[in-house]
Amino acid sequence: MPFVLLVVALLGGGLISLLLLNSALNEGSFQLSKLKKETTALTDEEQALQRDVDGYSAPDALQRRAHELGLVPGGSPVFIGADGKVAGAVSTAEAPPPPSPPPTAQPAPGQSATPAGAPSGAPAPAPVPAPAGRAPAASGAPGSPNPAAPDPAAQDPAAQGPSSGPGGTPQPPQQQPSPTPGR
Repeated sequence: MPFVLLVVALLGGGLISLLLLNSALNEGSFQLSKLKKETTALTDEEQALQRDVDGYSAPDALQRRAHELGLVPGGSPVFIGADGKVAGAVSTAEAPPPPSPPPTAQPAPGQSATPAGAPSGAPAPAPVPAPAGRAPAASGAPGSPNPAAPDPAAQDPAAQGPSSGPGGTPQPPQQQPSPTPGR
């Protein structure tokens, strides 16, 4: 009789220990599944943020944002050596001249200069002057920047004409870097 009780106790203890081990493994499996889902969500978020960073760091986006902030291109670089000697010509950066507004169409003889929706006795609205250093907005509120209509002269160096270098000699336009670096 004691031998049978010993065998039953060992079998019962073994079954209980297998049940506890199985529960611990299942708990680990659920935790692993939860962590995999969290990793996938974080990876997706990281990729979305990387796309945003790539969009903001593209050369055309940087140029447009700098233009909106009123920044102008710098001149040639100046270096200060270890002995305090200045290499290069010091000059201040100047804003490029604003692009000339497109010519306005003159009304044909016999037509009024008032807009179509305005009463014929009302004066034509005066154009709002743009702030210094910015191109006039094509649409939207007066004075607001229009990202859909970038300044063509600021984006095409060939449209600005050849720049003159030291001594007044014309220099060829510089090649713009590719917007997608080596991918």
